[in-house]
Amino acid sequence: MIKVITYGTYDLLHHGHIRLLERAKELGDYLIVGVTADDFDKKRGKINVQQSLMERVEAVRATGIADEIIIEEYEGQKIDDIRKYDVDIFTVGSDWSGKFDYLNEYCKVVYLQRTQGVSSSELREQQCAVRLGLVGDSPFLNKVRMETEFVNGIQMKALCTKRISVMNPELQKVELITDDYEKLLENVDAVYIRSLPKDHYEHIKKALMRGKHVLCESPLTLSQKESRELFQIAEENGLILMEAIKTAYATAFSRLLLLIKGGNIGDVISVDSTCTSLRKQDGMERTDWDGIYEWGPTALLPIFELLGTDYKDYKIITRFYDATNTHDSFTKMDFIYDHAVASIRVGDGVKSEGELIVSGTKGYIYVPSPWWKTDYFEIRYENQSENRRYFYQLDGEGIRYELVAFVRAIENGRMTDNISRNVTYKISDIMDDYVNRRNMMMI
Repeated sequence: MIKVITYGTYDLLHHGHIRLLERAKELGDYLIVGVTADDFDKKRGKINVQQSLMERVEAVRATGIADEIIIEEYEGQKIDDIRKYDVDIFTVGSDWSGKFDYLNEYCKVVYLQRTQGVSSSELREQQCAVRLGLVGDSPFLNKVRMETEFVNGIQMKALCTKRISVMNPELQKVELITDDYEKLLENVDAVYIRSLPKDHYEHIKKALMRGKHVLCESPLTLSQKESRELFQIAEENGLILMEAIKTAYATAFSRLLLLIKGGNIGDVISVDSTCTSLRKQDGMERTDWDGIYEWGPTALLPIFELLGTDYKDYKIITRFYDATNTHDSFTKMDFIYDHAVASIRVGDGVKSEGELIVSGTKGYIYVPSPWWKTDYFEIRYENQSENRRYFYQLDGEGIRYELVAFVRAIENGRMTDNISRNVTYKISDIMDDYVNRRNMMMI
């Protein structure tokens, strides 16, 4: 019996996939199909896969062509699989010609001509071409524009800003540049909002009332009441409203939460989160936001995800750098729960080690600086031989994955669960306290 093996993502399974599988089957008597896992696809840079692993596996199974389906999860697995299943022929599409010649040492390698005129990327592009507009005066929007180039289904259409001078030449080439928000809304399907937090409520509401989907930098608003109102408007109009905290979309951060919730460090007793930066970098203003807005939501995210939002008490300690006590350079918050404590240290004017430490009754998790760009973390125990290290690919600081989730949510008509509604509301609550100087001590 001649065994044949092939691999692929098989996202949005189409005629080209099926024809390739049929021709692979014709090469032998028994066909093994490897479907790539979500994490492995991300490591290879394929982050815009529309379907889950199980959806793709079921689609391949439904063709009736594969005799056996396996999951491809790591680099180098092809050699292991060829040996394990005693494979005679490895085959793949001709667009990979020469890439897998090294496998000739283990079996025969055959490159099959692909069906012309159809691809998963083209289908994804046709499915959802969201015309996106960027809103705000921050150089951060340069990063957002750059990341849209890696995401299928987004057309970078317009920019609304009063500070065109901080935008790089690539962003200045966008089709429409205006300082009139209403004009921008006339020309887009969705907006990415990075305006000042005090303007978020107005900008989001106007967009939703005009039938536009919204991805807004956190904090969504500066009060829970306003956030609840906006989500209600979005739901009533069948629109997507998402809060943007890029760390929430990083694979490593998601795995970190799962390991902790799975009991790997026992009961969580303490969470300490630090995010700081200096306002100026290379003589230029690094951000147009105050430290509490720039870093507060990110620092609060692991606390609320791990310990929940039902804390017993908390206190804000802030240092302002201006005489009017308007702009903070450093803010510390301490939380007390029934059986745990937590703290954040954030600021745009003080530099500290930007690490995340989660302490438990069996061990602790350490995420080195800058922890918000989570791609690596460690679980550490009393017996150091039991320590474990975890590495995950992170592209575009998480912005890329955030945009992919936004497009998917628009396509599917439902929100993602990367940031729970309760977390969004609690962040808005805390910002409300900060603005109104509740639970605050100034230093």
